[in-house]
Amino acid sequence: MSKRNPYEVVKSRYITEKAKVLEQLQFNKSNPSVKKCDSPKYVFLVDKRSNKQEIANAVEEIYSKKKVRVAKVNTINMKQKAKSVRGRIGYKAGFKKAVVTLQPGDTLEEKV
Repeated sequence: MSKRNPYEVVKSRYITEKAKVLEQLQFNKSNPSVKKCDSPKYVFLVDKRSNKQEIANAVEEIYSKKKVRVAKVNTINMKQKAKSVRGRIGYKAGFKKAVVTLQPGDTLEEKV
């Protein structure tokens, strides 16, 4: 089995409002149901053919300088969406995203 380049497996960070909320869950202590969440979660766009183990290894290798350890990976296949442009039906490409949970205390952000 040939080892793939980690930048082929993980394409980019997926930054949306919901993804930012997932990152900040570890600091939210006012809500009792989220108080137990002490691990940060980050969302990435990944290759459609990659599996959870490849994604975990790629994230650990890309962020090896920060010495992050992946605890869990959840993947979601997003379907393509129909878009209408000037009366013609086209499609917005589907993609796969991964929600990566790191070990407690690890982070991808710079510590200030």
